[in-house]
Amino acid sequence: MNKALHGLVYVFLALAAAALWFELQLNAKRSVLTDRNRQQEDYFVKIARMIEKSEPDRTVTAEPINMDVSPVEARLVDSPDMENVLEGYNSYLETANLETYNWNDGDRSQLRMVYQLDGEGKPVMDLGQPKMDGPGTAAELLDKLLESSKAQLARLNSTRAELVTLRGKLSGVVAEINRIKPTARQDKVTIVEKDAKITKLEGEKADLENQVTKIRSQIDELNQEIASLKDEVTTAKDETEAVKEDLAKAEQRNKTLEKLVRESIPTKSAAPAADAIITSLPAGDKGAVVEADNENMFAIVKFSDEAMKELKGENLDRPLPFIEVSVKRPGFNGRAGEFVGRLRLRQEVKGKPYVVCDILGAWEQDKIQRNDVIFAD
Repeated sequence: MNKALHGLVYVFLALAAAALWFELQLNAKRSVLTDRNRQQEDYFVKIARMIEKSEPDRTVTAEPINMDVSPVEARLVDSPDMENVLEGYNSYLETANLETYNWNDGDRSQLRMVYQLDGEGKPVMDLGQPKMDGPGTAAELLDKLLESSKAQLARLNSTRAELVTLRGKLSGVVAEINRIKPTARQDKVTIVEKDAKITKLEGEKADLENQVTKIRSQIDELNQEIASLKDEVTTAKDETEAVKEDLAKAEQRNKTLEKLVRESIPTKSAAPAADAIITSLPAGDKGAVVEADNENMFAIVKFSDEAMKELKGENLDRPLPFIEVSVKRPGFNGRAGEFVGRLRLRQEVKGKPYVVCDILGAWEQDKIQRNDVIFAD
């Protein structure tokens, strides 16, 4: 009997040791399960904070971005054709900072509820099994989280589609800009070059205006001088007429005297003076025309100092010879080359190197003009 009791005691001890071992193993597993459930719960809460709880307002619209789509031409367009780049764009996709799930302590407690409980705190049975979904269960919260995740994923996919569309529009706009830019650069280069030319031309214009002002001043002075010369010419004409009359009377007297001399002293003849008036000038340029009146057939010539000495002697005390001189115009291409015509000296202007000359019509190749050159050949 004692042996049987001892055997039972040993068996109970062995069973107790086995139970203790299983208890220790279960405690270790329970700790792992508890830590795992806590970790999963923490991550559910963190993930829920990343999921948008509410939908954005789909009535939100963006301000239109109008792009000029009229062609670029060399003309001004007051009202170009405009196109809204955001036509059909879902602006509500831009809504940010939407409300996310924030599971507080009460929601955390619900995450731990695997079964749906009744009023007495007992699991609600469904077909003989505890019901694991419905109000108050973790499945309720996770289903809401799942539906919100699906909606957020749908908005994300819509956003991606909108990005593809916008990228296509952006690509078209960039292509258009890249196409226009070379022309715009060339136009800018042309504008800069033309601005430089305009600046240069404005400077040249200012210089020319200054020259014109000087030339006009010189013209005014020359006009005054010409007016004075015309007055002198008029006076010279009057004096010439008087001289012609005196000359005619003198010639008549000379003829009478010559006749008387020949009759009274038939054996003697008058010898020419040693300093007789010259009949020609040495070849070369002698002066220039300062005024010409082709209608009245006279011109005013300004002779050089050397030419005046050739005409009237070194002391300018000889009378003016009534010789003929030629006129040429440099660059003139007539039948006789640069030759324009001939003049006959008629009357000098006292105290000045000006001589009034008759225009010889028989020699005319062109109308005598101011600055025509006087020369002897």
